[in-house]
Amino acid sequence: MNVCRSPKTTLEFEQYYKLRWQVLRQPWGQALGSERDSLEQESFHRIIIDENNQVLAVGRLEKSGQFTGQIRFMAVSEVAQGQGLGQQMMKALEFEAQKLGITDLTLNARENAVAFYQRLGYTLHGFSHRLFDQIKHFSMSKTLVPCDNYYQQQSSMALQKIWYETIPLSKAMNIQISYFDGKELITHCNSSFNKNLHNTMFAGSIYTLATLSGWGWVYLQLQHLQLKGDIVLANANIEYHKPITGLGYAKVKAESVSGDFTRLKQGENARIKLTVYIYNGNEIAATFTGSYAVLAPNP
Repeated sequence: MNVCRSPKTTLEFEQYYKLRWQVLRQPWGQALGSERDSLEQESFHRIIIDENNQVLAVGRLEKSGQFTGQIRFMAVSEVAQGQGLGQQMMKALEFEAQKLGITDLTLNARENAVAFYQRLGYTLHGFSHRLFDQIKHFSMSKTLVPCDNYYQQQSSMALQKIWYETIPLSKAMNIQISYFDGKELITHCNSSFNKNLHNTMFAGSIYTLATLSGWGWVYLQLQHLQLKGDIVLANANIEYHKPITGLGYAKVKAESVSGDFTRLKQGENARIKLTVYIYNGNEIAATFTGSYAVLAPNP
C-alpha cells in the first residue's frame, strides 16, 4: 500500500531528490543538483512510497508569508503515472498548508499540467515564465479554508483574544492558532517582525511562541473538559538546536503532555507538564519543556 509522508532517512531524501531530477530536470539536459534550491531547509517535503520503500511521487510546500504558500517540484515516477498519485500528493500538501495557517496557495504549472490543477480547484491567472527557455509555466492559485471544526475554531478564537488583550507582545508578534483537533495544536507568527540581525527568528520570539503555545494547550483542554482554573507557568526550559531561517511555527502533541486535570474537580490545583517543538520546515529547531500550574477557583 502506498503511503504519503515526509522523507525520514538519508536514503529516502536521496530518492526524493533523484526523482525530482529525473522527471523535472534530466530531460532538459540539466545537471544533477539543479533540482535543489536555497529553500530546501525551510520547506515541507512529501513523498509517496510503496511497500518496497520505493519513492513513486514527490512534492514540496513552502511558506512564502504567514498566510501564503507555494507548491513546487511536483513529480510522479514514469512507472507510477496514471494511478492518481498526483492527486494524492496535492491533497496531502494542501492539508499540511491548512494546518500551517496558509489561506492563499499558489503554484506555477507546466502547460501540460494546467488542466490537472484546474480539476483540483485551482484558478488559472495566465502565463508566468519559461523554464530553460523551453517549458511554459502558468500562474495558478487556490483559496484554502480552515480545517478545524466550528467548536474548535470558537475555542481558538477565544484563546487568541485572551492573548491579544492581556499580552501585548502576542499581538505585536501576530501569534495565530492555525490548527487544533484536541490532539495537536499548531501556532505561528509574523516572520518579518520576529527576525534578528542574522535574518533568523529571534530567540526571544521563539521562547514567547513556545510559552504561549504550551499555555494555550492547557487552556484549550480546560475548555474541552468544561473546567476552570488560572494557568501559571511554573517552570520552563528551552534548547535551541538550529536557526530558523523560514517561518517558524510551534506544535504541541497530546503524547508529549502529562498531568491530571481532574484534580480541579476536587478543588485542588493541577500540574501539567508538556513539550513544545518549534520547527523550521520539517526540522525541529527548538525544544521547550514547561510545567504549568492550574490553580483551582476559590470555593
